[in-house]
Formats: sequence, C-alpha cells, structure tokens
Amino acid sequence: MDINGSLIGNILGLDVGTSGIRATVVSPTNVLLHTDQEEMPFPTRDNTISEQSPAVWEDSLKRLLKRLQLNSVLPEIKYIVADATSSTVLLMDDHLTPLTPALMYDDKRAVEQATKITEYAPTNSAAHGSSSTLAKVMWLEESLQQKPSQKGYKIAHQIDWVNSFFTQASCPTDANNALKLGFDPVENKWPDWVQQLVNSPLPEVVMPGTVIGKLSPAIADTYGFSNEVQVLAGTTDSIAAFLASGAKKLGDATTSLGSTLCLKLLTDKPIFSPEHGIYSHILGDLWLVGGASNTGGAVLLKYFTLPEIIQLLDEIDINQPTNLDYYPLLTPGERFPIANSDLQPKVSPRPSDDQNFLLALIEGLVGIEKLGYELLEQLSSTQIQTIYTAGGGTKNTAWMALRANRLGYKTKKAAQTDAAFGVTQLLFRSFGQ
Repeated sequence: MDINGSLIGNILGLDVGTSGIRATVVSPTNVLLHTDQEEMPFPTRDNTISEQSPAVWEDSLKRLLKRLQLNSVLPEIKYIVADATSSTVLLMDDHLTPLTPALMYDDKRAVEQATKITEYAPTNSAAHGSSSTLAKVMWLEESLQQKPSQKGYKIAHQIDWVNSFFTQASCPTDANNALKLGFDPVENKWPDWVQQLVNSPLPEVVMPGTVIGKLSPAIADTYGFSNEVQVLAGTTDSIAAFLASGAKKLGDATTSLGSTLCLKLLTDKPIFSPEHGIYSHILGDLWLVGGASNTGGAVLLKYFTLPEIIQLLDEIDINQPTNLDYYPLLTPGERFPIANSDLQPKVSPRPSDDQNFLLALIEGLVGIEKLGYELLEQLSSTQIQTIYTAGGGTKNTAWMALRANRLGYKTKKAAQTDAAFGVTQLLFRSFGQ
C-alpha cells in the first residue's frame, strides 16, 4: 500500500483445495478482473485415510501461473493472498522440502493421538478429534521418528506450503488455520499444553491479512511478476467463502447448503460450545461463530436423483406444510446444532407421494437451520441482520422460498460464491477500504 494506506495494485487471490486451485485477480477498487482454475487429481482415499502429495499442488499451481502469465495479468499484481483447506497438514524440513504426504482435512487415522489430546486439551479446544490438525501432526511426527536420520522439521498447513512457494522462505501461519492445531485465538497465543504434545516448534501465528513476506525474485522472474509483490497471510476456505458472500457487519450471517449445511454469524465475542458443535474464528475486530450440520443436499440425493429433484420441485406446494417434523440425516450422528454422535435420522412416516416426501425433507433442512440460528443468537447475544445464502442449494427453489417464509430472518443470495475472490477481501478489511 502507499503512504496513505491505500492499495496500489491488483490482488491475486488463490483458493487451494483438494481437487483444484482457483485464481482471481481483483483491482484496488474491488472489481473482479479475471478468473481461472486448474484442476488436480483427487487425493488418495481409503476409508479413514486421505492424503495427497504436495508435488500435486506444486504442479497444478505452476500450470495455473503459466496460464495467468500468458493472459498478461501478472505484471500488475502487487499482492498475493490465498486460502486453503482447513486441517490439511504436512511436515517440511528447514529447506522447505516436504518430508511427509499431506494428510487431508477428512483423514481420521490419528485415533490414538486424538485420545491422548483429550488428556491435555480443554473441552472447548478445536484441536479435539482424529481429524484435527494436532492429531494429524502427532501421527506424522511418530511416522518420522521411525527414520532416525531425519532431524529438523516444521509443521506446515496447506496454506503455509502455498505461502512458502511464493516467498521461498518459511512463513508465519494465520490464526484461522492454526485453530485446529490448538492455537488460542482469545489469548492470541499457543497454550502450554500444545507444545507438550508435539516435538516440532509451533509456528509463529499472525492475523489473516498480515503482510508476511515478499515474493521471491526467482518466482517473480519465472512468471513475470513485478519485483514489489507482497505476500499476505490468508485464511481457511470456508472463511474465504464467507467473505465472498458480502457479509461483513455485526449480525451478518451465511448459510451454505452443499452436501452438508454450514452456518456462520459475525459476532463481537467468541463462542466455544462443544456440546452444540460451535467454535469461533477471529476476523478483524469481530468473531466468526458457527457450526456445520450433517444434514444437507446429500440426504436429498439419498432418496432422489438430481433430475427427479428438479422435476419434483415444480410440483411442490410449499404453502401446504406436511407437519412431519423431519430431522433428515444421511447416517446416525449430528454435529450442530445438536452435538450427538448417536442422533438418529427422522425421515418417517413417509408420505405416499414423492412431492410431499421431498417437501418434508426440505422442511427438515429449514427447521435445522432455524434451530441453529436461534442457538447462535442466544449464545452470542447478537441479533441476526441478514443471512447471505451460498452453495448449490441456492438452485433449490423450494428450499429458498421456504427459508424466506419460515426462518424469521432477512435472507439474501450471496454476492459472490468464489472463495478465491473472498480471500482478497482480507486486504480491504485490513486496509480499512
């Protein structure tokens, strides 16, 4: 930024996921100028095991940058900021060489490590569970200890690998990605108990949107960047999607309906309530509080094909409620707004016609969303202003109409759904624009 604190050039926003990398270029006046995407092979998945080689990320990122270079968009870039999948992690050596595969966000092999975490971590920590970042790091460290010659390594979230690629140096991580490693965002520090569980030094943590380094001259020369590009700390993919929606004020919320149902609310205080499946991320002067239900579009697809759903939506009369009070789940177990691993799906009795059965399922989705927002309001003492809606569910006209009628809150379709655009909004928040 210049001496007046304003942005002085275009922003390259990157959304790095499990199956691809998406890029956006945004102007200093917050205008979307360019988008591009490079797909990656899906990670190896076998029941509880899900991993991917960082070499796949590197190949895909290089191909994407080459294409952006051919489109002549990189010389005007002055800032790079990325989001990546929360709780995807690997170990690297001091030369930034990966020593392990990356264990993906949904990898659950670290069962023994998760049990040990319960002996140290407070109940409200986000580091609990076999898929937490901390459990995965402990598992990776134990695998490296079987190689006596291996010394000196560091923890790297997927986002840290991305930032190190651009700076060619070790970078701090951000407070959002550090949450599931055990970082305390309220005290803004690593609790002592975390270091007792890992052998490697814990990374430095900064707030999302903080400048963490300059683009490596070698990377700049290879792809045609200028020599004055700054790299900024990013965030998780779900928070970037929240920022893309247009939600930004106290009381703004987002609902994302994909395979599952995710709710988030901006509040002025953090809420950590494991008994409800609620945790909080810091976002500037506010807190992003929320949870994810196991209900969602995947439940509808259990009973109907997509073409069947599209056809039935035209036949549904949302003004004739079924009053069946479903709690639709794919399998037993719920995370939020009821945290109960044994909660049973309630999808009966089934109406004789498919239209009313689909309507009852959709009514169940809306009921769970309403329960979730009422809980978030109650625990945070924050009145919901507007709910921005994203995800594939926005194409479900019955769901959208029912929500407008029954939630009791103002609803609005998200301005953008692209996390690569959303992560660029960190700069406008950081620079007060």
